[in-house]
Amino acid sequence: MALRRTFFALLASAALASCNMTGQTAPQAPWAQFAQSTIDGWLKIDPNFAVYQGAHQYDGKMADWSPAGLKARGDFLRKVVSDAGAYTAVSGKDKFERDYMVQVAKGQLFWLEVADQPHTNPAWYVGAFDPNVYLAREYAPRLQRAAALATFLEGVPAAATAIKGNLKGAIAEPLVIYGTSAFTGYADFYAKDVLTAFADVKDDALQARLSTAAAKASAAMADLSTWLKGQQGADAAFALGSDKFAQMLDDTEAVNMPLADLEKVGEADLKRNQDALTAACAQFAPGASVPACMAKMNAHKPADNPVAEATRQIPMLTQFIKTKDLVTIPGTEQALVRQSPPYNAQNGAYIDPPGPLEKGIPSIYYIAAPDPAWPKEKQDAYIPGVDDLMFTSVHEVMPGHFLQFLHANRAPSVFGRMFVGYAFAEGWAHYSEEMMWEAGLGDGDPEVHIGQLSNALLRDCRFLSAIRLHTAGMTIAQSVQFFQTACFQDAGTAEQQARRGAYDPAYLNYTLGKLMIRKLRADWTATHGGREGWKAFHDAFLEYGGPPIPLVRQAMMGEDKPKAVF
Repeated sequence: MALRRTFFALLASAALASCNMTGQTAPQAPWAQFAQSTIDGWLKIDPNFAVYQGAHQYDGKMADWSPAGLKARGDFLRKVVSDAGAYTAVSGKDKFERDYMVQVAKGQLFWLEVADQPHTNPAWYVGAFDPNVYLAREYAPRLQRAAALATFLEGVPAAATAIKGNLKGAIAEPLVIYGTSAFTGYADFYAKDVLTAFADVKDDALQARLSTAAAKASAAMADLSTWLKGQQGADAAFALGSDKFAQMLDDTEAVNMPLADLEKVGEADLKRNQDALTAACAQFAPGASVPACMAKMNAHKPADNPVAEATRQIPMLTQFIKTKDLVTIPGTEQALVRQSPPYNAQNGAYIDPPGPLEKGIPSIYYIAAPDPAWPKEKQDAYIPGVDDLMFTSVHEVMPGHFLQFLHANRAPSVFGRMFVGYAFAEGWAHYSEEMMWEAGLGDGDPEVHIGQLSNALLRDCRFLSAIRLHTAGMTIAQSVQFFQTACFQDAGTAEQQARRGAYDPAYLNYTLGKLMIRKLRADWTATHGGREGWKAFHDAFLEYGGPPIPLVRQAMMGEDKPKAVF
């Protein structure tokens, strides 16, 4: 899943004023009032985040990326940490929500100021240019959405100019490759598909406005892509370094442990899955090497195409969950399958779920086609085998992200509905893959197991590559080789995944979250029915929304402080 990293700015709220007119300290607002006013401020200051939550009064608006705007974000986040932390008398659910809010603010501060991504990493900006909410979500009449899209496109040139002013110094090659690919994709998309999407809207003035805005936005993205290519530095570094990497884990996911110990956790899971793959291959392809076994599994391609195959898989997976009674499926929302738009083709598969403020809108599960510039053999290898794809559908839809967001959008905590963290979301989705195999998906068929293990090994290599790329001097070429030899990924996938590790150092969160959830399940169900307690565990876990998993563990296990346990 492509998670949207959001950053927040200054909140001006009379309810939070430190002094009243007499000079005396104002009484502290009730926690619920403070939490809601803070959320309202985030929606106002970060319009891209607001729109994706379903607050469409902010449609078309772009964030403030000026130096003053970036400073205001940092000031706001520090104020959230201090003001929320001042609620020392809260207890129960309010205390949990307070700790959740503080952790989110600390995590956003890390990316904003410690990692300094606005000045170093073009990936920080990419998601904000995505117009998909106006195109794919039928939240309003087409005329209204077309007008919002026109406003959005009219803001793109100024936003592109701000990026060029913010990115400083030479930028490492994998970050440039990602940025230029995304911005070029936007340029093409704005020039063609955006106009086609609303060609039937009967408003000549609006059509002229859209045409002009799309042309200017496309030109701005093309110019930004060209400019970014010129910023590439042969010796430019992307690594965070050990101290910042450890702080990233602590600030964003409340995981505080020595990196050497964390690396051992990843190595142990890699070996566990390698051993399981060896055993499954001995059944599926006796006498063949593991790479040959993987090739045999991946040679079983969809009869038509991955989008059609995934569309068939979703109802089957849904029925399996119901039959096995694994987790509650709330609501009647749907997940539709589509091919990824060109600006996001680097992401092999992802889901775009509606925000908690939307009503009755389907999620869209996107699957990328291979790069047409690749040789045919590489393109063919990139298309997943049927069973590999099935566990991608598990991950993205049932019971992964789609189901998780059905729960999150109904969470008792308003804050939990809005802010779903990286390790919680990706950890749950990745956990779901292995859980479904354990629950009997595939009836023990070794080919199905190999499909599940292929996905597990991919995430193990992400885990270890992230640590080594950012703290141990691993090169992109070495990471590519690692994905191929240790995790048996094809050349195209290995190259894509290695580069992602440079611009997304937190992509270890898939395995990180999965392992924390598995351990929490084992510890919680030990006193709640064992295997029969899985559904109760899943429902209880998902009810929290999406906080750092150590906070959930603390609440579910009644522990005195949050901690990462594997």
